[in-house]
Amino acid sequence: MNIIVTCARHFESDTIKEIKELLSELDDNSPEIILSEFSGILYINTVVEPAKLVRKIREKLEDEPWSIRYTMRVIPIYSVTKTDLVEITESVLKQLPKITKDQTYRITIEKRNSNISSSDIITNIANRIPNKVSLEKYDWNILIQIFGSMTGISVIKKNEILKIQSEKRQSLE
Repeated sequence: MNIIVTCARHFESDTIKEIKELLSELDDNSPEIILSEFSGILYINTVVEPAKLVRKIREKLEDEPWSIRYTMRVIPIYSVTKTDLVEITESVLKQLPKITKDQTYRITIEKRNSNISSSDIITNIANRIPNKVSLEKYDWNILIQIFGSMTGISVIKKNEILKIQSEKRQSLE
């Protein structure tokens, strides 16, 4: 999985069609789209760079905001690991070279069907990063998406997560 897409519950099949069409426009005619065990969440494996899909949807929203009806969020995932404190930490550390010494970060955890401690994950990762933390005005977001025994991890900039409703609202302002 290199992208997570969220949608309203029970609109997964419409969202799959919408995403397939967008990926087709980016020359991926056979993406793997998996209905997760969590209502409203799709796992996507595509040859398209996640940031390219985010840009494509932003362009669509500018030109044809009505064309994106079902997709709610598009979240790039740069590594997938078991839901294990050590493996999550190692996966985050591999992505840290993106962050320069003068940049700030925050850690965001979204957890589903897991009892792993969020505070243990945050402490374990934060203790290994010399940079300053900023929860409000951060340069990088260490995003940890926990889905039961599987975890998706991304070290990304704020604008790399696409929130459709926010984008539509901003375009109206």
